[in-house]
Parts: sequence; C-alpha cells; structure tokens
Amino acid sequence: MIKLYIGNKNYSSWSMRPWVLMKQAGIAFEEVMVRFDSFDEHSKFKHTILALNPTGTVPVLQDGDIVVYDTLAICEYLAETHPDKKLWPADKARRARARSVCAEMHAGFRALRSHCGMNIEADLSQQGRLILRDQPDVRADLDRIVQLWGGLLDAHGGPMLFGEFSTADAYFAPVCTRIKTFALPVPAAISGYIERVLALPGVKAWIADALVEKDFVLMDEPYRLEH
Repeated sequence: MIKLYIGNKNYSSWSMRPWVLMKQAGIAFEEVMVRFDSFDEHSKFKHTILALNPTGTVPVLQDGDIVVYDTLAICEYLAETHPDKKLWPADKARRARARSVCAEMHAGFRALRSHCGMNIEADLSQQGRLILRDQPDVRADLDRIVQLWGGLLDAHGGPMLFGEFSTADAYFAPVCTRIKTFALPVPAAISGYIERVLALPGVKAWIADALVEKDFVLMDEPYRLEH
C-alpha cells in the first residue's frame, strides 16, 4: 500500500494537499505522521525524513520502491497511477489551466504563506486585522486569490474551481483554512467556495484530526507564546 509521510495536521499545509486529494478521491494509503519537533539536522523529524527525501521536507509518498517528494510531483504521480480517479479536469484546456494555477500556488503567495501560516485550531482574527493593515504584500496576495478563484468559479460554474473536485481544490484547501483562521475579508462568492471546500469529506477529516492533536509547536506559532 502507498505510504504518505506527513507533518502535524494543524500546521503542515503542504502535507494537507496530497492527503486531502487521496482521501477525497478514495485512493487507499497508509498515513505516517512525523511530528514537527525541530528542523535542526539532528532532530527526530529530520532524521526520519532525510532517510527518504534529500530535502528533508514533508510530504513524501512511498509506493513500493518508488519515492516521490514535493507536493506537486506527488499529485502528478497520483494522477498518472490512478487515471480512473480523474484528479485533473478531463478537458485539455481546463487541465492546462488547473496545472497553471496549482503551479502559481506552489511558487507564489509568499507573503500570505509567511505572515498567515496554517494553524487550524487557532483563532487569529485579531492578528489577521493587523497583518492586513501593515502588510501590503499580504493584501496583494489576497486580492489575487479573490480574482483567481472568482474568475474560475464564474468560468466553470462551480461548485469547485473547475466544476467538479480536482487537484486544484486540494491545492488551495490550506489557503481556505488560513483565510478562516485569520478572518481575512473576502466577497460572498469566495466565502461560499471556502465553506464548500471546508465541507468536503476529505477536508473535514483532516481538520477533525488537526483539532485533536493538541500539539503546541512553538516554531509554528509566531503570534502566540502558549496554547
């Protein structure tokens, strides 16, 4: 059976993407949680992951002798090995667009990711107001997300970005949790999409697990000194 090595569900946005994709698509896998203790080279986390992935990051997918690291590579591998699951849109043009927006997420939105880290169990609405006030790059990232999602929902009619659930929705699921955690203001149509994503069974399962972790990792808590 496929193994997926992940970090803490409360914090690990990159782990969330392929986990949600597989859960939502019904692809069987074994979850291997590797807790974030430290990113120091001598930490248990690094010791475990470096044995599989030379970059020392999660997620890592292991399928027999094949090891795939990097979230986008994992999603492409899953689409190739499970064509029946239709993880990308069937239409060629939509598929190309979906890959493009996933790549944009993969490489972009750095300000949002830096200042609004994923933290599912926290209410950081007050911090969100201060971040939007003081960080123009975060405001620009949020504006781009609203533009991007709004355009895709208008073009394809919803309920997901390309009509039916696809890799693109799994890719943006952590952004949905960030917007909720930091109470970032978005138009009603975008808020509706966020609620639909958060209601997906795969996303709900990830969030439920994150809420019971109760594992306060200080390095992932830039705005709080205690749980």
